Amino acid sequence: MKVFKYKINGSPYRVVVQNSDDTSVELEVNGTPYMVEIEQTKKKPVSRIQRQVVSSSSQTKNAAPRPTVTRTAVAAGSIVVNSPLPGVILDLRVSVGDAVKKGDVLLILEAMKMENNIQAPSDGKVAKVSVIKGDSVLEGAELVVIE
Repeated sequence: MKVFKYKINGSPYRVVVQNSDDTSVELEVNGTPYMVEIEQTKKKPVSRIQRQVVSSSSQTKNAAPRPTVTRTAVAAGSIVVNSPLPGVILDLRVSVGDAVKKGDVLLILEAMKMENNIQAPSDGKVAKVSVIKGDSVLEGAELVVIE
């Protein structure tokens, strides 16, 4: 037996649940007994998510950012800098061919309304930049390749 106290439109109600099962509930509201039948709902079929394919010629500047997750083959000795968490690329600080030192900021990733500096893990030369400003990336997405 469970007891609940409610106030609806300023009026107090004392609800005592006597018994319940999958099809009905026996309860008492302010001393008046009620038998409530529970309506069974039909389960909705599971919908599948399909990725929309957008050609680059029809993409506009006002279009939503495209999610980016890539896993490309890189040369031996190359270092792939992956996204540590999902977010949006706010700014790119490097381009292909730039020399970087360990700790240099490669790009800024906004995640959970915070700006995160993505830094170079080692010295090298930027071989590939896999994202552009405004891209949405998932955790683990390739951002930059350093040789």
